[in-house]
Amino acid sequence: MAYLTLQGINKVYPNGFHAVHDFNLEIQKGEFIVFVGPSGCGKSTTLRMIAGLEDISKGDFFIDGVRANEKGPREREIAMVFQSYALYPHMSVYDNLAFGLTLQGVDEEVIEKKVLATAKILGLTDYLDRKPRALSGGQRQRVAVGRAIIRKVGVFLMDEPLSNLDAKQRVTMRSEITQIHRETKATTIYVTHDQTEAMTMADRIVVMKDGYIQQVGTPRELYFDPVNMFVAGFIGEPPMNFIEGEIKGGKFVFSGGEIEASASLGAENVAKYEGKPIVMGFRPEAIKLKGSEENAYSLECMVELTELLGDNTNVYADLNGARVILKVDPHFTPEEDAPWAFEIPHKSVYWFDKETELVIK
Repeated sequence: MAYLTLQGINKVYPNGFHAVHDFNLEIQKGEFIVFVGPSGCGKSTTLRMIAGLEDISKGDFFIDGVRANEKGPREREIAMVFQSYALYPHMSVYDNLAFGLTLQGVDEEVIEKKVLATAKILGLTDYLDRKPRALSGGQRQRVAVGRAIIRKVGVFLMDEPLSNLDAKQRVTMRSEITQIHRETKATTIYVTHDQTEAMTMADRIVVMKDGYIQQVGTPRELYFDPVNMFVAGFIGEPPMNFIEGEIKGGKFVFSGGEIEASASLGAENVAKYEGKPIVMGFRPEAIKLKGSEENAYSLECMVELTELLGDNTNVYADLNGARVILKVDPHFTPEEDAPWAFEIPHKSVYWFDKETELVIK
């Protein structure tokens, strides 16, 4: 197990493109860390700098307190799982798993013992004689993961390993990778653009945008206590609703009407933002049926579209120009093209500064 420290890490390419800005993070031994963010946010570039596949333009990277900037990938004792599996097509599953150990000159009896143990963990025992082309996508990904964990290194790096799988396979592999981490207790850094993967797998999540860290925290912290609109909108499915307006006479005035802001924003903040633009946020699943909540804002919308998903229904609605998504019990799905009233509990409302996009505490 390894302890990693990234201090002021930057990546600037020869053409001047600044991919990663002042990345600071301490990773504890055995932690499962997930880098998440949209395409091009710098998460894979950061992972490749940790692996030694990209040079660090500025900053310091430490493994167990030892500076590792100049160390090559092999010297760092790090195993990486790529998005594309990177299996040898002419080799059997057994030989793919054994290849790294063979290069290291490990005794054949030891290799066999390790391969069989790894195959058992991954459910590949019955497929050891098969070539990769005879495997499903999920099985190939398990082989790729197996090639990493068989080396017993201190750090695993995974770069969007599930993106080539279908939805059902991704759900299965998510739980399998989490279980493997529990068994190996190795420090793991996992890159994804899928916030569901991040929320279900991570001990801590690093949310990135445009090369900058937006927030670092547990899944619970990011969901319930986002620091800005980007994190609030990125974490959660469907995303948080945002309604723009301004404070006038102590009330939040927006296209769909007005509400008494002090109940959730607080009297001090209401006075501070009087006459200024402000954004109200609430999660689709936070709403209640009208009359079911005492301390809540009552709003009325026009239902445009409903999506039955089995355990819930997504309701797409219009609040007089403000478009929102609401999540409701499928047994209480409102009619399409009809008005519908709902409530937002005061405790479920978030407020953001329109200019800075930071949350207002």
